[in-house]
Amino acid sequence: MYRPTASSLSSAPSFHDVDSTIRGLTQDFAMAFNTGNYDQAAGFFAVDGQFMPPHHEAALGLKQIERVLREYGEAGYQDLRLETSRVEHSGDVAVEIGRYTMAHHQDNGTAVMERGKYVLAWRRLGTWLIMANCWNSNLPRADAA
Repeated sequence: MYRPTASSLSSAPSFHDVDSTIRGLTQDFAMAFNTGNYDQAAGFFAVDGQFMPPHHEAALGLKQIERVLREYGEAGYQDLRLETSRVEHSGDVAVEIGRYTMAHHQDNGTAVMERGKYVLAWRRLGTWLIMANCWNSNLPRADAA
């Protein structure tokens, strides 16, 4: 006898649930970075995740990602603010697009504000984890002058 199963759509999280979950995780990532918890910040990535900073090679895997995040923090990058503009998702994959600002504290005591845009690729592996993080500045490169 044929017996229909419950629709997987009825148990799937709504768009707003995924959207708010991704937005919240993004803020948690920024908080971990801003408080110097680089291991916690790296923990938002999947074990095979990639961190792709501008003008550098990609960091692959949690240990390399943590090392690069630590290098940024120790180089004076602080006060990371992430503003999600859009989250698109299908099944267990989501793409987040947004804007960022960050202060780069110089050795002479001044701070240079940076701003730009970013893309985060997320995959749900029990929980949502970052597969790829890529960003670039809206400001011209200092050596471009």
